[in-house]
Amino acid sequence: MAYQTGQVIEVTTVDVAHGGWCVARPDDGPVVFVRHALPGETVLARVTEITSRLARADAVEILKPSPDRVQAPCPYAHPGGCGGCDWQHAALPAQRLLKAAVIRQQLRRMAGIDREVTVEPLPGDTDADADTDTAPGLGWRTRVQFAVRPDGVAGLRAHRSHTVIDVQQCLIAHPAITDLAITGAGSTGLRWPGAISVEALVAPGTKERAVVITPGGKRGRAAVTQDRSGSVDGIAADAVLRRSGRNLTPVRGRSYLSQRAAGRDWRVSAGVFWQVHPAAADVLTSAVMTGLEPGAGDVALDLYCGAGLFAGSLAPAVGPGGAVIGVEGDSAAVRDARHNLRDWPWVRVHKGDVGAVLSRGGLPPARLVVADPPRAGLAREVVDYLGTARNGAARFTYVSCDPATLARDIGLLTERGWNLVDLRGFDAFPMTHHVECVATLVSTAAQAE
Repeated sequence: MAYQTGQVIEVTTVDVAHGGWCVARPDDGPVVFVRHALPGETVLARVTEITSRLARADAVEILKPSPDRVQAPCPYAHPGGCGGCDWQHAALPAQRLLKAAVIRQQLRRMAGIDREVTVEPLPGDTDADADTDTAPGLGWRTRVQFAVRPDGVAGLRAHRSHTVIDVQQCLIAHPAITDLAITGAGSTGLRWPGAISVEALVAPGTKERAVVITPGGKRGRAAVTQDRSGSVDGIAADAVLRRSGRNLTPVRGRSYLSQRAAGRDWRVSAGVFWQVHPAAADVLTSAVMTGLEPGAGDVALDLYCGAGLFAGSLAPAVGPGGAVIGVEGDSAAVRDARHNLRDWPWVRVHKGDVGAVLSRGGLPPARLVVADPPRAGLAREVVDYLGTARNGAARFTYVSCDPATLARDIGLLTERGWNLVDLRGFDAFPMTHHVECVATLVSTAAQAE
């Protein structure tokens, strides 16, 4: 049977797939990837896209619901609505089981490894955390980028679309971001004339907030630089910055926030990566340290080191008899890392593309390696470096926000003499399909010693 876009079909989903989809396999048609459904449900689904191998669809009516189905807390989490959340219609424990299933699928498919995985909730996201300001799974996102419509209203995009939805309020945004009133077409929301996007971020530990405005064209640039004219006076953030390409220019306030994690404060520039869940930096740092097992005198390599969070945790553990070398390509992140790590003279931070730095050599052999790459995963040079015995790497901890590239890289590393000894999943992005993983691998040579 050949489907047509807009056609409504009845299907029963049988499994979850990476990206927030459920999979249906009708006898008389192609595989259908369905949003807004759960595994085992029978639904009426409207076809939204057709390719040569599959169809995509939105569940528009639930005929036989899953026992894990709940009423989505957000009024915009529906077909045609905001595309930011994938699993608001699933109970939180079920969301974690779905994410664990995806991790297992990717490991089996990409690395040939069959392994049970548990996705753990972060502090603040269980019913036991009743003393928090928001319901479990909501109010956690400390960085949100809003798109701006031509009329100046900020909102969030629909799934796989450029359409901007006026969401009024994003329920997964941190309350301190909601209080900035960035969204909303009514009298309570700000307007953003001349802008194409507005990004808000908050440091929960220090309560500092910043807003980054990306203008569109010359008129937009003028609209967000005239602080004396009052154009940004209505923004309640501590800092307002203008984005031009990769550069952020302060219009008001300073260019960085003070983030609190691992028992200390970290300077993090507004454009530099930092975990968006308030509990993630602490939890992931603990998992990395557990995986690496650093000791006095160790040499450790922190790839894609960002503002230096992992390097700063490793430094006191290896002590002055050891060394920590960070590698980072983003200039602002390198400046932050060098500032944050200045108390430990045995820590160095190299600026440059991670693959290029490793390829040119000159780094000391490091027994311990940690990497927290972008979603695209490890550069091929990183895999080659880890697979070269003379570099000395014995334990490798890999922090990943994408199960597919994580599984791909684990497969490549197992071919080069590494064994996966531990894998933990963390629900650092409730209500969405995203999940954070920390994998620990040990070289075969090290295990034989």
